[in-house]
Amino acid sequence: QLKLVESGGGLVQPGGSLRLSCAASGFTFNNYAIDWFRQAPGKEREGLLCITRWHDRAEYADSVKGRFTISRDNVENMVYLQMNSLKDEDTAVYYCAAQFGTTCPQEPNYDGMDYWGKGTLVTVSS
Repeated sequence: QLKLVESGGGLVQPGGSLRLSCAASGFTFNNYAIDWFRQAPGKEREGLLCITRWHDRAEYADSVKGRFTISRDNVENMVYLQMNSLKDEDTAVYYCAAQFGTTCPQEPNYDGMDYWGKGTLVTVSS
């Protein structure tokens, strides 16, 4: 069964850190680039970062540059999102998604993603 499962969300204070995980199964992980997206309440979905099997990265959101980092373990079929210096406005549901191919697009490819996880909630609040 094809699956992407996010974990690691929760409540964190402003200025804190969290690491989200995305576990992939049921497909040939190394044939896919993996993206992180988020959707805050009342806002549109936002593409954040992408990583290829070769660990090439693309950053899409200026709001997270310098604070969020994407990484990948091709042996364990895992992708991670390290989030530092969290702000209230980072509160959102965070999703990982997979797109077939070995490159990251120049812009987030929402409609072109092949698989999506169900998301994990991150709440930044004091």
